Amino acid sequence: LAMITVRTRWMPPGILSALCLSFALAAPASAQLEKVQANPNPTETKMFGDLAEGPYERLVLRNVMVIPGHGGPASGPYDILVTGNVIAEMTQHDRNNPERMQGDRIIEGDGLFVMPGMLNLHLHLRGEELPLDYIYYMQLATGVTSIGPAEEDRVQDQLQAERDNEILSPRLFPIYGWGSKTDYSAEDLADPEMAPQIARDMIAAGVRQVYLNQLTWNPTMFGAPAQAIEAAGGITAVHIQPSSTSQVNALDAARLGVTMIVHHYGYAESALNRGVQNYPVDYNFLDENKRFREAAQVWIEAGENEETRHRLLNTVVDSLVYYGVTMQPNRATYEANRDILRAQSLPWHEKYTHQALWDWHLPNADNHASFQYNWTSMDEYRWHYMYDLWGDMIYEFNKRGGRVAYGTDDNYQWSTGGFGNIRELQLVLESGMHPLEVLQSATFNSAQTILEPKLGMVQVGYIADLLVVDGSPAENFRYLYPFGAINMNEAREMYRTQGIIHTIKDGVVIENDKLMEEVARIVAESKRGVGPDIVTKPFIVGPTARRPIGSGGR
Repeated sequence: LAMITVRTRWMPPGILSALCLSFALAAPASAQLEKVQANPNPTETKMFGDLAEGPYERLVLRNVMVIPGHGGPASGPYDILVTGNVIAEMTQHDRNNPERMQGDRIIEGDGLFVMPGMLNLHLHLRGEELPLDYIYYMQLATGVTSIGPAEEDRVQDQLQAERDNEILSPRLFPIYGWGSKTDYSAEDLADPEMAPQIARDMIAAGVRQVYLNQLTWNPTMFGAPAQAIEAAGGITAVHIQPSSTSQVNALDAARLGVTMIVHHYGYAESALNRGVQNYPVDYNFLDENKRFREAAQVWIEAGENEETRHRLLNTVVDSLVYYGVTMQPNRATYEANRDILRAQSLPWHEKYTHQALWDWHLPNADNHASFQYNWTSMDEYRWHYMYDLWGDMIYEFNKRGGRVAYGTDDNYQWSTGGFGNIRELQLVLESGMHPLEVLQSATFNSAQTILEPKLGMVQVGYIADLLVVDGSPAENFRYLYPFGAINMNEAREMYRTQGIIHTIKDGVVIENDKLMEEVARIVAESKRGVGPDIVTKPFIVGPTARRPIGSGGR
């Protein structure tokens, strides 16, 4: 405890008591998490219409280059044998005997790359209006084979079906709130001494990932569950609440034992010379227009002062690494804030963005994260500045040994879930990390974070969650889009690559082009009879409605 105290610049009231309490929480877990199981002998090969088929007794990926997932470069070509849902064999391809490895199904991979399926540890299913099939198919078609849904109630009746491959979906690792799947009272949940028992009961009920957002107002109440869940065998995550950073900022959360910090909140606040950012006098946390404006402004407050900037990129980063916290940036879902017109006019909205999702994106003072009204050029500058400094912090954290994991936090703020997967890779790349490190964050690092030792790598004995890609994702992340990337051949002709040809989840081979056809059908149905709105109206060909007289402003 003395060593911990030396490494901190300041301890808010309650943290020391929580740290002391944490040493009493390391009780043995009463239950083991159910890990993804290897099944080398499938009882049957299932058909999912024309969308997917598998697993197979012998699936062969022949003559493919391999990106392993742990940060190493591509190698090969290899012939890969998958039996059931397990990578059973990887052999260097023999050009003199190209058909040496045989199977029930063979995917010829001349020029193709194989990498692990990505694990999106944090996304949103939104409301019932957004079909789960739409969400699942968009994730699978863009390379994600495991997801952490924040709306855990929407998937409860699908968990077993997903495990048994009865539905076509990514692996489901729902995110639960503290006390979920138990019947403890509010008083029990607020009692730090009850934390070990509650945590054991949650893990025994199948909970793996626990969100502690609503506990950040009290360091003791936050630290006790963070320590208890880890001792019981699970992990915790936190979206630092801007309304409570005076009590728990990012550095405090790491010190108190949270497994993973998502988003960008709490980092800049950890570097300030005082415990509260310079809030304007009219700040209201529940006014999201102001909340998101000031969420970027605090990075300017930290970054434009040489002392606090140095502290952020050195002392804070070193401390985060020391305490072993995982960083999950979620940069894709916030990008609209630095260029709202770009976000609203992305080329896939008409064909692939579901109408229910579009409607939730529209500026609305009553909807969470639909705040881009009165959104000024200065607001966009704030977020540009923030992204630069935030990226510098991610780079330093990774360089010094911190673990960066992967999540997108869509479907919010004009980020269409699925396409946000690839954009997240590109935005993390902006930090200065190497492309292979970025891919590592989405595969191996995230599998380690979610406590799945047999996911996230292309390696014998690992689960066959794989992507078969037309081109090396390490060269160009856009090769992962369903519509690929534009390249030029030797005849100087332009063409599009094929994107991910097959996503393989649990040994089931998905036909990604068919999957996107079904997505397009779902979206077209959702848009039937829909007219222009405040975002699209100025760009509709033909007569458009003008602002009504008396509607405000000039």
